[in-house]
Amino acid sequence: MTDSTKTASLRHPASGNRSFDVPELKVEHLEVRYGDLVGVADISLQVEAGRIVALLGSNGAGKTTTLSAIAGLIRPSRGRVAWRGESIFGQPAYAIVSKGLALSPEGWRLFVTQTVEQNLRLGATALADRSRLDALFARVYALFPRLAERRRQAAGTLSGGERQMLALGRALMSEPSLLMLDEPSLGLAPAVVDALYDTLGELHRQGLTLLLAEQSIPLALGIADYAYVLQTGRIALEGKASDLQRNEQVREIYLGLSRDHHTGVQA
Repeated sequence: MTDSTKTASLRHPASGNRSFDVPELKVEHLEVRYGDLVGVADISLQVEAGRIVALLGSNGAGKTTTLSAIAGLIRPSRGRVAWRGESIFGQPAYAIVSKGLALSPEGWRLFVTQTVEQNLRLGATALADRSRLDALFARVYALFPRLAERRRQAAGTLSGGERQMLALGRALMSEPSLLMLDEPSLGLAPAVVDALYDTLGELHRQGLTLLLAEQSIPLALGIADYAYVLQTGRIALEGKASDLQRNEQVREIYLGLSRDHHTGVQA
């Protein structure tokens, strides 16, 4: 992938035959504080079934904190998080995973001394129907044949691209309805990123809903239906991805050129 802008523009999913009436995930006025430090100031967003929704923003905009709060890894200070109409605000991560939401985190967070297969099995801990386990292993290995080849290899010996495959595969082992991904392209070679985004497109075609946090504007907007642009813990702009691709304000916000500055916000 030598020209990410050109490649991404060709990936935009054809979703005219999908129905986007019902929000599966709805976040209202989310705030996350770490003592006096504000991680997220005020975030409201929604993700309808079958969509790919992108969270855009530079490092420190609040993308990671937003996904971590939705996933139950950190407790929000205030706001509302609802999954299919049910409040999941403040629930623990294992309970949220069991409802059909999974997160593939930034930096992979693998158990490096355990094998590929052991890491994948840990992703299925919250799986309600254990009879599905073999089918889920087969699905992950079909998506990522390299993981099948390395299934008895320690995760810490994998390349960066293979670790990203494993992190994504582990999230899929819980058989989620909505998959959240935090900076999946970070630190990967362009060819690996290209293959990864092709896989995300395939998962979407199979019916998976995606909430994707990315710093790369061309990559995210090239695959998304709708996008939110974050700036210092707030939604600065939102709209259809196809519209935001042509919006110069996205670039201004991303580069920190807006006059509206807030302090004390971290990713």
